Amino acid sequence: MMNLLALDTIGAFLISQVLLACSVQEFHTSRETILKISAAGQLMQCSASVDVLFLLDGSYSIGKGSFERSKHFAIALCDTLDIRSDKVRVGVLQYSATAWLEFPLDAYFTRQEVKRETKEIVFRGGSTETSLALKYVLRKGFPGGRDASVPKILIILSDGKSQGPLLPLAQQLKDSGVIIFAVGVRFPRWEELHSLASDPMEQHVLFAEHVDDAVNGLSSTLTNATVCSAVPPGCKIKSHHCERKTLETMKELMGNYMCWKGAKGQRHGPVSTALCPFYSWKKVYRRHPSKCYRTVCPDPCDSQPCQNGGTCVLEGLDKYHCVCPVGFGGDEHCVPKMSIECSVDLLFLLDSSSSTALEGFLRHKSFLKRFIQATLAVGSPVNVGIAQYSNVVRMAVKIGEYQDVPELLEQIDAMRYTGGRTLTGKALRHVAQYGFKSAPVFADIHDDLPRVIILLAGSRSEDPVIEPAKYARDRDLFLIGVGAESMRAELNDIVTNPQQTVVYASPQDLFNKIPELQGKICSIESQGCHASLDLVFTLDGSAEVGLENFNHLKNFVKSASLHFIINRDVTQIGLVVFGSRLHTVFSLDTHNTRSGVLEAINWASFVGGLGSAGSALLHIYDDVMTVQKGARPGVNKVVVMLTDGTGAEDAVVPAQKLRSNGISLFVVGIGEAKRNLLMRIAGSESYIIQVASYKDLKYFEDSIFQRVCEEAKHPVNLCRPNPCMNDGECVLQKGSYRCL
Repeated sequence: MMNLLALDTIGAFLISQVLLACSVQEFHTSRETILKISAAGQLMQCSASVDVLFLLDGSYSIGKGSFERSKHFAIALCDTLDIRSDKVRVGVLQYSATAWLEFPLDAYFTRQEVKRETKEIVFRGGSTETSLALKYVLRKGFPGGRDASVPKILIILSDGKSQGPLLPLAQQLKDSGVIIFAVGVRFPRWEELHSLASDPMEQHVLFAEHVDDAVNGLSSTLTNATVCSAVPPGCKIKSHHCERKTLETMKELMGNYMCWKGAKGQRHGPVSTALCPFYSWKKVYRRHPSKCYRTVCPDPCDSQPCQNGGTCVLEGLDKYHCVCPVGFGGDEHCVPKMSIECSVDLLFLLDSSSSTALEGFLRHKSFLKRFIQATLAVGSPVNVGIAQYSNVVRMAVKIGEYQDVPELLEQIDAMRYTGGRTLTGKALRHVAQYGFKSAPVFADIHDDLPRVIILLAGSRSEDPVIEPAKYARDRDLFLIGVGAESMRAELNDIVTNPQQTVVYASPQDLFNKIPELQGKICSIESQGCHASLDLVFTLDGSAEVGLENFNHLKNFVKSASLHFIINRDVTQIGLVVFGSRLHTVFSLDTHNTRSGVLEAINWASFVGGLGSAGSALLHIYDDVMTVQKGARPGVNKVVVMLTDGTGAEDAVVPAQKLRSNGISLFVVGIGEAKRNLLMRIAGSESYIIQVASYKDLKYFEDSIFQRVCEEAKHPVNLCRPNPCMNDGECVLQKGSYRCL
């Protein structure tokens, strides 16, 4: 426990040191400019004949941690220096109570060698005798350096807490032509560093903890002094307001307290009372306003390449990416990447009632504008119309009656909040009847464009919605509902397929739903299985399942049925429920419309009792998948059985009979249904769909639909199951058959 506490204490101390160091030097400029300064520092290169000597403060006042950061700065600066025998030469001197030459300027002539040797320098410790280091340089010069024609750069890294006089020594060095940079470490005493640095002081005092900034500042100063040209082409040196702070300890009088005093020099003399002062010590910052000269380079974001409100984010030195608003792609200037490519007539129906309020209406308008900007490109095959409703319906934009997207957006802006009752049912019936262009005169001529109503509902309807929604669907209109989470149930009642409902958790989340809505619109054009198919669902309606779970099964069948094109030529659907008795809810030829099938599923009743899946499969073979009950010769036949495994043990043999007679069987196992039993019933892994619970069925609709639809495309054996009545024998004949 003690070790853990010690680690916590050390961690807290280190964090506090970092936070304090960050506040020792501050730039009064934007974060973007600070990032540009950092990036420019990595681009700078000094290539000229220059002798550079680092003076590293290795005293105890610095400490080992700050000494390592001083080394890190020196190594980082080496990356900007063209270190060669005829260009930049580098040496390092460490000092504390005395001075040690770590390596002279003529020891290493490559950047890699200098960085390696600098990294291996060991902290020595001792008192802070900066004056001894300056005397060393005055007496011995730059060890390994060249003659006076080569500029001399002395870089002192210290906290500025020397124990001896510095100003005369530093002045002698500066008078001899040495350029001195004073680089603060840890909590520097800036006054001392200011006196050490060359003039102008603002350009020669830096802070090592901000490595990229210090490298930039030093290279900028060398460029200004014509020592070398370190600033990249196109970049400029600019002044920025900055502030440095010295951390000092101050004595503060807190008050007085009663104390006893005796006569001085007398052990047994008289004693008197007096008021004695009480002091406290506190840490304070002394501020030093200044100007910092730094190089700033133009970056790709300066040209504002991100369109439609995108945010430009730099990546490294010369690359960037755009963070785009929802619906405008991931990059490439935030140009819309979600254009609706499918051909469709699209009518938006906006709630403008009092229950929605002005705020909700304006939110839907903003969403609609953002959606159109994101998905409608030049030449888009989409025709858009817009209506708003309360107790009356008003067509703001008739289908396709606009010149271009800007004009469409202007017409949206012109829409005004009306208020009034929320009559969603009335609005649905109105736009279904009058919202789209007139249907063709001849019934056998079909409009190729799917027609879609997108309901942006802000509040619950005050009139019935189910019948008007059915009226719209019966006119071959597709419905998509968009609303808050609280509207989910009503929207599901309207669209009947939960997959066609878009709900959002918060007002801002609405704008995150643009991709989802775009995907649902284009899925409508391709939805439906176009292969001919006779499909029977069989549901476990036994007491083991229960009424609530049985309703989940019904909802699943309703949603799954929406994926199929239901008529006499494409898909026919039948439904069988088993429990204490077998019940054919409706046969294959009972309903030839989607609405008829959906309504009939609603009437399927819970049976209860014990169920037998085997009996249900035999019933389907004998009494449902027959020509007499509407099964079509030459059409693929599929049974989808939904079961939790209870009462399914007797289904293995009947399932094999179905397969032997050309009827495919998909088994949807729910909950803890045993995999090996499902495998024996289905006959193959490809025909098993395992679902965790009844509530999770809705997530498997697409998967089951796709498998069934693929099965419907397989070649058909016209004689399986036997289409001949009265036990006649079926004989294949070149694409047909005859009964014997």
